[in-house]
Amino acid sequence: MNYLLAFMIRIVVPISGGKDSQACLKLALQSYDKSEVLGLFCDTQFEHPLTYEHIDNMQKMYGVTIERITAGSVPEQVLKFKRFPGGGARFCTDRLKIRPSRDFYRSLAKQQGGFEVWYGMRAKESSERAKRYQDKINTEAYAPHEVLKDYPKYLHKMGVMFRLPVLDWNTWDIFEFLAGEENPLYKLGSERVGCFPCLASGDRKKEHDFAMDDFGRAQRVIVAELERKIGQSIFTSKGGAMRNNENQDDIFTGCAFCTI
Repeated sequence: MNYLLAFMIRIVVPISGGKDSQACLKLALQSYDKSEVLGLFCDTQFEHPLTYEHIDNMQKMYGVTIERITAGSVPEQVLKFKRFPGGGARFCTDRLKIRPSRDFYRSLAKQQGGFEVWYGMRAKESSERAKRYQDKINTEAYAPHEVLKDYPKYLHKMGVMFRLPVLDWNTWDIFEFLAGEENPLYKLGSERVGCFPCLASGDRKKEHDFAMDDFGRAQRVIVAELERKIGQSIFTSKGGAMRNNENQDDIFTGCAFCTI
């Protein structure tokens, strides 16, 4: 990252390829010069080709640098933990996004001093997020560990602060602000953009992504092989298992206790 020392980075925006992080990037560029703003894309190596293309397009569209880093892939993590992510076990997020981001922020702060990180969290996205950020406001900057407990306190001591610029925005606000510049996956029916599909999402979401296009179908083949290796289905609901098992008559044979 030594080339970054040629100028002072004041804002880092973690980019997923989704609408909320893109809105944060666009907001930052309204207040700061593009040389002062840096996008950070943590590549899980499990993204849709349209998302990778969109990351490239954002760099051209906004004239800003988006740094790409990777700490491995989603399939590697599934095999390592011998399970699929879900519920409280979001190890993919921790290993492929939070940890490499933390290390990046520490390295950058060592080189140049403090800066702000603008995260695209929205309270209206879910009841869980509304509860988590109920005491936060979008015009204030906070110590990283006050926003996301997985970030260490030493980042604050190094001058790193977190801000949530679109915290009180709704979905309509985001799309109106982006004015058609968003990832084309949304127009194809995706509600959220990141890993494709997010293996921790609901069965209906996974089914939609697997069936959406040739890439989705190819991802289903990869996931089926992961299922075979770890002995676990990607579909967690009874309905999902019924809809996606080739031998539906055999799904619930055996001890009925296992189906309780």
